[in-house]
Amino acid sequence: MHAALERKPVDRVPVFMWFHPETSARLGKLLEIPAGRVDVAMGNDACQTWVNNNYAMEGIVHERDGESHTDDWGIRWVKDGAFNQIDRYPLAGAADAATVLAYRFPYRHREKLLRQMEPVARAAGQRFLGCDISPCGFEMYWRLRGMENALLDFVGEPELASEMVGRCADFAIALGEAACERFPLDWLWTGDDVASQTGMMMSPAMWREIVRPHLQRVFDVGRKRGLWVAYHCCGALRPIIGDLVEMGLDVLNPVQCNCPGMDAAELKKEFGGRLAFMGGVDTQDTLPNGSADDVRRATRHLLDVMTADRGGYILAASHTIPPETPDENIFAMYAEAGITREEIFDHAAAIRKSLPS
Repeated sequence: MHAALERKPVDRVPVFMWFHPETSARLGKLLEIPAGRVDVAMGNDACQTWVNNNYAMEGIVHERDGESHTDDWGIRWVKDGAFNQIDRYPLAGAADAATVLAYRFPYRHREKLLRQMEPVARAAGQRFLGCDISPCGFEMYWRLRGMENALLDFVGEPELASEMVGRCADFAIALGEAACERFPLDWLWTGDDVASQTGMMMSPAMWREIVRPHLQRVFDVGRKRGLWVAYHCCGALRPIIGDLVEMGLDVLNPVQCNCPGMDAAELKKEFGGRLAFMGGVDTQDTLPNGSADDVRRATRHLLDVMTADRGGYILAASHTIPPETPDENIFAMYAEAGITREEIFDHAAAIRKSLPS
């Protein structure tokens, strides 16, 4: 991972795949190992976990649709299909700015949230270690306020929006600073979805005025400690990639190549000398719906484009690998990265031997 990010020669492209819990469970049965060890068997070079609100969204898994939980932020999540969706926004009904500003972030739960890192940190020195402190700004605000209300605040009450985005960033910073002090991190993982499949959720000018200053403070937590800084934003964020580079970003994820302005070759050509990329494997169509040959061709093209300068790329999917993805497609993608099916099964056999009897 370090060599690729430094654009030094590597034996193979580094890999960091995310698996939907149902995908992990299925692969675990196939490999005869616990679902929690699937990423190791599959050859992931990095490991990390969430300590901010993304844990409440993705780290708590319900078995049946309709099952729910309310997180430490007061957000209610309900399983709907493959993912948890927000059912209640705690600030959606706030009648005025004073009510919004009275909201208190769950600092009292900071220690509990940071403990999520402890089992992951045991891999330090053997695997590239990250801590995910996202969502860091706008995305956290709309989870509290509701998307429509948050966007209306940006337009009608920009001072309120800026203050609240700043408080969201403050909480992410508190988690990030504590994680940097306690764990031997290789990168700090940040994130703030501000784009849709077709374009930005707000104008680039509005993003620069309200969001960028606070996101800069989040990036600086990692930069001041000499860590790589990674940033996740789905969708068509092309208008602000130059800003992110100026802010000192090292790695951009997930590179949804089917979105406007997000063509992998174009991004690599324009920003590849200053920015590394992670992602690009299409989880909406090619990976779950294409043939194994389709997946091989798409993965090979992505690798050829993204590693044209010998580095600056981590192979990853554009989202978690969905449950409907055929096993053969997953193995085909890994094979193009230099990790064979046989190697994966050998890894699984070694894991089985290491498990308590």
